[in-house]
Amino acid sequence: MTIEVTSPDQLPDVVGRSATGDWMVIDQDRVNRFADVSEDHQWIHIDPERAAQGPFRSTVAHGYLTLSLVPRLTAGLLRVGGVGLMINYGLERVRFVTPVPVGSRVRATTTLAAAEVSARGTRVTSDVVVEMEDAERPALVARTIALVVPAS
Repeated sequence: MTIEVTSPDQLPDVVGRSATGDWMVIDQDRVNRFADVSEDHQWIHIDPERAAQGPFRSTVAHGYLTLSLVPRLTAGLLRVGGVGLMINYGLERVRFVTPVPVGSRVRATTTLAAAEVSARGTRVTSDVVVEMEDAERPALVARTIALVVPAS
């Protein structure tokens, strides 16, 4: 299910609506590549043998990896016609609730929390929950802000 409007000025009309994306597997290769890019080579992320004896019993994704996947996990959940540009504006809150073991499947649900129309565009605030399959608690919760600029 997606949240869809034909123009940015209709975004206030869909505040409160939610949409959920598809599952995605977090594999060791992705975690290793993120470790290289972020230069965070902590053993809980990249050493499966040592991590098997550690607190999580396996390697786990970096919290920032999970956060960096929010645009991918929410892609297509909000469709807005007549857009010239949609940019990340920031975050108000991020919590890494539960570690994501390598091999887990994750998906995101986004709920439009606010949409404020201004001369620059519409500032859209969304509550995002990244859940893991078969887990009681989410992996991550975040409040994201995007600026939706109409096509000129």
